Amino acid sequence: MRKRPSRALVPALAASALFLAAGCSADPGQSSAAARTPDAGASATSTANSDQPLAVAAAPAAAATSTAVARPGAAGGKAHKTSLKVKSYDSHTRRAVISTVAKGTSSPSPTGTPTPAGTRAPGRTAVGDVIASAPAPGAPDGLLAKVTKVIGETADGTEVQTAPTTLDTLLGGDDAKGTVPVDPASFDVERLLPDVKVSWAKTGDIHSGPEGTKVPLGSLRVDVATKVATAEGAPASADASVSGFVQVKPEVDFSYGGGASTAATASTASGPGAAYLGISGDWTSQWALKGRAGATAKPVRLPFAKLHADPVLQVGPIPVVVNLDLTCYFEISGDGRVTVDVEQDLKGDFKAGGTFGTAAGWTPVNESHMDSSPVRTSVTTAGSVKAALGAQATVGLYGAVGVTADLAPYLRGEAAGTVTATTPVGSGNKSDVAASGSWALYGGLDLSGTLQIQLAIFGTPVIQHAIPLGTLHREWKLADGKM
Repeated sequence: MRKRPSRALVPALAASALFLAAGCSADPGQSSAAARTPDAGASATSTANSDQPLAVAAAPAAAATSTAVARPGAAGGKAHKTSLKVKSYDSHTRRAVISTVAKGTSSPSPTGTPTPAGTRAPGRTAVGDVIASAPAPGAPDGLLAKVTKVIGETADGTEVQTAPTTLDTLLGGDDAKGTVPVDPASFDVERLLPDVKVSWAKTGDIHSGPEGTKVPLGSLRVDVATKVATAEGAPASADASVSGFVQVKPEVDFSYGGGASTAATASTASGPGAAYLGISGDWTSQWALKGRAGATAKPVRLPFAKLHADPVLQVGPIPVVVNLDLTCYFEISGDGRVTVDVEQDLKGDFKAGGTFGTAAGWTPVNESHMDSSPVRTSVTTAGSVKAALGAQATVGLYGAVGVTADLAPYLRGEAAGTVTATTPVGSGNKSDVAASGSWALYGGLDLSGTLQIQLAIFGTPVIQHAIPLGTLHREWKLADGKM
């Protein structure tokens, strides 16, 4: 279980991301329950007309503990909202305790109390039920599981044995598509260096962060200022400093096309005809590198902040939990000789994820459009240096990472030439230093990552190995000159 950093109000990083893959099978030793009547307290939000796509939106605050249940292969078994709640979950045994909230009350009650005739009351948990839950005790990343056995009653509700399952068992033949912004206030933040500041802004004129910091609505900003120590094995000792900020307005992109699925009528789902999971958003950064970086040819990466959020997408009646992690870092490589004083503004957008089609299977999506401008530029002495201020995002569903994307805007400087010094005869005379050569400064960005096996959580064929997103590489000249 992930150790959570202390909760802090922080801007939203987004991120869109991918889905868990795992097969599920009912315990052959268990007797199947009769087809379950939909919960009397359930909200009738299942789509009656399969031609109408399901709405995709950020789950409202009232749905923070929402649960949807489906019964594939049973009459009336289409996914619907329910008053059932995951009271607790044990990830090691995969056992859950399910309770219900009686209509007109806010207190959970056991779900499995038999009726006087000895039969299970309608709306109770049964073998074959597929449960999708928002984050719950013991399941901080949400829960998507199939009930394989009803163990018995406890004081808190009905204890059941579960197995992993996939989204097509809930979404069936429905279609859904949407892009949802991530609430910037929903992030947990772990500061990895002393001088790191986090700011965000949201509607209602709500702001968090240092006084005077301006952040656009829905954006998250992370500022850093630190010294760069000489790397071990560097050819020369040197002092340098990095300062600046990364600002992101993240969004989660989700789509599902149930064209290949017959889950509403068949005993098992056949998977979707199309699917997409990804993260996108606006990007702004401004940062400076000053001094002589004592680096090595191999890049040295230094993370300075980690952020985590579990936004819940409401896909029709179904709470789909997206897990988003973001690590902000800077990275330096070089020969330890060149001295720079540079600053760069960068603005644009990005998109990274995976898309599925029955013909091509899973394929990567990798896009970025950036514009940059140098604020100041200076390169002296011969040598080279490259420094990036970037972010690595991972997105997944219900606790399983599906996509990793690394966006790394960078500055690269190089200088070539000679330096000569002439000292007049006589002690105390000042030397004349002359330099000849040229220098150039470049801006650029790299966007890379991988699609993971967990994307099969959609119910698509299992990815046999990680699929590289491929590297999107762009570089442009910022300035040049003579020494």
